[in-house]
Amino acid sequence: MKKILMAFVLLCSMGFAETEFADPKPAMDNPRQLIFSIASSDAKEVNRIISTVNNVLKFYGLENTEVVIVAYGQGLKSLLKKGDAEIRKRIEALMTYDVEFIACGNTMKTLHIDKKRFT
Repeated sequence: MKKILMAFVLLCSMGFAETEFADPKPAMDNPRQLIFSIASSDAKEVNRIISTVNNVLKFYGLENTEVVIVAYGQGLKSLLKKGDAEIRKRIEALMTYDVEFIACGNTMKTLHIDKKRFT
């Protein structure tokens, strides 16, 4: 019981804790630069990564971040025009927020994927 109470107190105190930014704080002239990778074509995994990017953008603010998502291996398929329609909508929405998507050139060669096939 004592351990449960301690865990509860710890969790409650975390909810009220003020988030501290690293020094210097993110700003337009000093944005947070983040890279995410998509290596799987699994829709749940791709959606998880997209959700994480959205959360980061909300937390730091659009003007305080520069985000790049690199797709390689089977993850490259998530960027294709003929891929999952719901994922494609979410990717296009991120592009409107200047999130940059990069497809691995070696994977493109290996899978014989032309640039014209991307969103």
